[in-house]
Amino acid sequence: MSASSLNRRRILSLWLPRLPIDRIQRFFGNVGLHENNAPSIVVAKDSNALVIHALDEAAERLGLHIGQPLANARAMCPDLKVFDADAVADAKTIGDIADWCDRFTPLVALDPPHGLFLDITGCAHLFGGEAALLQTLVRALDRQGFAVSAAIAGTSVCARTLTRQSSGTIVADGEEAAAISRFPVSALGAGEAITTGLRRAGLKTIGDVASRTPSEITARFGARFSTLLAHALGQGDAPINPRKPPPDYIVEKRFAEPIATDTMIAMTLSRLADTLIASMEKQGKGARRLEAAFFRTDGAVRAIMVETGRPVTRSAVVDRLFRERLDALADPLDPGFGFDMVRLSASRTEIVVQEQRDLDAHVHDNDELAALIDRIAARIGGKRVVVHLPEDTHIPECAVLAAPAQHHLAVAMQAEWPARTEGEPPLRPLRLFDKPEPINVPFATVPDGPPHQFTWRRAQHAVVRVEGPERIAMEWWRQDGKQLTRDYFRIEDAEGLRFWIFRDGLYDGECFDDDGKPAPPGWYVHGLFA
Repeated sequence: MSASSLNRRRILSLWLPRLPIDRIQRFFGNVGLHENNAPSIVVAKDSNALVIHALDEAAERLGLHIGQPLANARAMCPDLKVFDADAVADAKTIGDIADWCDRFTPLVALDPPHGLFLDITGCAHLFGGEAALLQTLVRALDRQGFAVSAAIAGTSVCARTLTRQSSGTIVADGEEAAAISRFPVSALGAGEAITTGLRRAGLKTIGDVASRTPSEITARFGARFSTLLAHALGQGDAPINPRKPPPDYIVEKRFAEPIATDTMIAMTLSRLADTLIASMEKQGKGARRLEAAFFRTDGAVRAIMVETGRPVTRSAVVDRLFRERLDALADPLDPGFGFDMVRLSASRTEIVVQEQRDLDAHVHDNDELAALIDRIAARIGGKRVVVHLPEDTHIPECAVLAAPAQHHLAVAMQAEWPARTEGEPPLRPLRLFDKPEPINVPFATVPDGPPHQFTWRRAQHAVVRVEGPERIAMEWWRQDGKQLTRDYFRIEDAEGLRFWIFRDGLYDGECFDDDGKPAPPGWYVHGLFA
C-alpha cells in the first residue's frame, strides 16, 4: 500500500431518514403509538400549508411521501396519526447521537438536517475494521429505535451520497467514481434547480455528468457544483467540521459488563487519571481543562468538566477535583443500566514550568491558594469564584473588574491599587451599588453646591456635613452624547449615616428636556460608607 493511500481520509456517513418520527416513537413508546397499526407522520408548515415532514414505515407502505399535503394524506388514510414537527427537539436528538458517536472517534460533524459525519481515519482497526465498525454503529442505533443508513468512503460527499442510495456500502480508496456513477444526479444533493438543469441537458446519472469535462460543468452550473462533483468522485478532499475540537490527550476504559456503582466509577476515574497524567508527563505538560464522559448502555452520554488555575501534574489532584464535582452535582450522575465506557480527556494543556520551591515560601502559599480555588470552583462553578482587578479609569462603576480567579490569580496578586492616605477618611465608599439609585432633592446650592436634604427609599435625610464636590468627567471615547459630568459629595445625615451621592450633569449646560429646553440635573446615591 502506498504512503498516499495510508494518509487518505476515511469518512463514515450516518443518515437517519426518519429521525423526527423515531424521536416521537421513543418518547411515547412503540406500543402506545402503534395501536391498531395506525400509520404516523410528522407535519410541518410549507408555504402556508401543512405537508408531511417525516413518516414511518406503515405510512410509507400506504404510498404517502415527504412533501405531500396533509389533506391528501388524510384522504388516503383517515386513521392517520399526525404530530407537529419540532426542529429544536430534532436538533437535540441528533446532538445526543453525535455525543454517543464520540465513543468511536472524537471527530464527529453534523450533516444537517438528520445526518452525521465521522472521521474514522486510523481508528477503524480498534473496532475490528471498517465493516465491523459500520455494523456496530447501525445495530446500536437500531436498538435505540432509529432507522439508520450508513456508508464509508474517502470523502464526505461520496459517503453522504451512498447513504441515500446504497446503505452499508464501503468504498475502497480510489473507487468512489465507480461506486456512485449509476446513481441519479439528485443523489448529489445539489439543489432542485441544478438537478433539473442536468436532466434537461440529458445528464441523468452521476456517471453522465462525470463524463463531461470539468470546464463544461463549471461554465453551465458554476464552480460550487463542479467542486461538489469532484469531491463525490473522490477527487480532492473536503475536511469535515467537527462539533468539538479534539482534545490533546484521551484515555478511556471499556467494560464487558456495565458498571453502575459509585465505587467502581471512582476507581475507574482514578486509574484513568494515573494513565492520563503519565502520558502528559512524558511531554512535560499539565492539564488545565479536564472532561470525564460517561457512556451509558442505552446511548445516553453525560460529560463532567473541571478547570484548574495551574497545570495539573498529579493524578491525586485530578481525582479529588472530580470527586468534588460529582458530589456537588445538582443533577446526580444516573448510571441507568450501567456505563459501558468511561473516558477522561485533557482538552487544554500547558507546558509545566519548573519553579524553585525549597527556598521560596510564597510559591507553596500560591500553590495552596490555587488548589483551594480549584476545589471551590469544582463545587460551585468557576464563574462564581472571582478576583477583582483595578481598571485605569476614573468612572467609579468601571474602576474594578471581576474576573474568574482560576485564570487571573497571578495578575490579581501583582495588581497595584491606589494607596490610601494615612489619617484621611476613604475617598470611596465600602459599599458601591451596581447601579446608582435616584434620590429626590428638593433644592441644592447652585451651581456646584450639595443638597440640604434628600429622600431615598421613602426616607428623608437631613444633611449636616458635606465633603466635596469631586468632579468626574466621563471619558470622551465613552460619552456617545449620553454620559454627563458628575459632581460627587461625601455626605453625613443627622443620624450619622454617610452617603456617596452625585449630581448627574451641570446646570445650564448638559441637561435638557424633550423639547430642548434646559432641565435640572438628576441626583443619585452611588454608595454607602461604613
